[in-house]
Amino acid sequence: MRRSLLVTAGAAISMVLLAMLIPMAILVRSYALEDRLARGALEVQAVETVVARYDDKGSVGQYVAKLNAEDSHTRVTVLYPDGVPVGPDPGEDWRVLDARNTGRARVDDVGGGSQILVPVSRGGNSALPSATPVIRVLVDEPGIDSVVGAAWALLAGLGLALLVGSLVVVDRLGRSFVQPIRQLAEHTQTLGSTGTIGPVAAVEGPPEVQELAGAVDRLVGRIQLLLARERESVADLSHRLRTPVTALRLRVETVADDDLRERLGSDLDHLQATVDEIVREARRSEREGLDPRTDAVAVIAERVRHWEALAEDQGRSYVMDLATSGPLLRASRADLEAMVDVLLDNVFSYTPDDAAVRLTLSADEHRVELVVEDAGPGLPPGLDATGRGASGNGSTGLGLSIAARTAEDSGGEVTTGASDMGGARVAVTLRTV
Repeated sequence: MRRSLLVTAGAAISMVLLAMLIPMAILVRSYALEDRLARGALEVQAVETVVARYDDKGSVGQYVAKLNAEDSHTRVTVLYPDGVPVGPDPGEDWRVLDARNTGRARVDDVGGGSQILVPVSRGGNSALPSATPVIRVLVDEPGIDSVVGAAWALLAGLGLALLVGSLVVVDRLGRSFVQPIRQLAEHTQTLGSTGTIGPVAAVEGPPEVQELAGAVDRLVGRIQLLLARERESVADLSHRLRTPVTALRLRVETVADDDLRERLGSDLDHLQATVDEIVREARRSEREGLDPRTDAVAVIAERVRHWEALAEDQGRSYVMDLATSGPLLRASRADLEAMVDVLLDNVFSYTPDDAAVRLTLSADEHRVELVVEDAGPGLPPGLDATGRGASGNGSTGLGLSIAARTAEDSGGEVTTGASDMGGARVAVTLRTV
């Protein structure tokens, strides 16, 4: 925003300066030419007096040569009717003939400057047009090497100073708008990153920015209230469920049928685990913050090695190819550990004890990928193993859906297929967001 404001202001100020300085530069050049024409007119008057007084071309030539030597920007030539001129620019054109025949002086624009033509009447027979000499003064147009160049340089310097000064003022003005907005943006980006949400610090700036800061403060207050109510509801839920679950467990213990008592106890344990998981999920933001960042490679590798002991106990081949470093991902440590657990739990639960397992963990600066392959029976054809509530083995279907949710939260995905080992292949891709 600040840069756009500077570019826009710079373009507008430049156009205004050009609209002002270009006419001024042309006007300076015109004034310089008029000044030279005025000096040329004075030279014409002096030469006119000499030509009218002396018939000797030698005397006139000496005076003309002296004038031409003193002023390099004007050239004086006296054109006599006999065709023998006195001066550096011989030759006559229709303008010279017009001045001689009409007896009127004239000023014309010619290539490289202007020309002053003045007929000189010396009295007697010379008053006839055919006997009238004409004084021609060629005035060079002012160039960069003259006072015009210095004036243009001064105008350019003035324009540059005005442009720089204006941009400094615009930058200060833009900063008064941008800085408060930047502070507000930085605050909103850190909301909840440490598990707490604080109010916006005092923001100075335009009324609109202060009003926005007030709105953010009110929103933060509302979020705090909602979080507090959520935590109270979760705590109340945990407390309310603890008593009936305990009562059910006591009643289950009184069941005479051993098989029925074992099944009811297992269902009750599953219910208790589900309630505990719900409570933990509800309190996740309080424990981990709203935007957790984790070294995924380190956590996944550690959890994969944790299952190696169980594979050794079962005599199962457990091959690991694990990367050593990778990027930080938007996922909590608990989510990554749960993802690895559900993937390996499926392998250990639904494959024979002697079925080999191969795990490959790769990473680059943008993604982390975990591939789990086994030599078991594989997945049923057409099964959406990542769909919640869908399973081909009689389970609740919550296993791979947990891995899918973790992957999707980081912008990744879970893909399933057949492994070259003969069993299932599950690839979880996690990406940096």
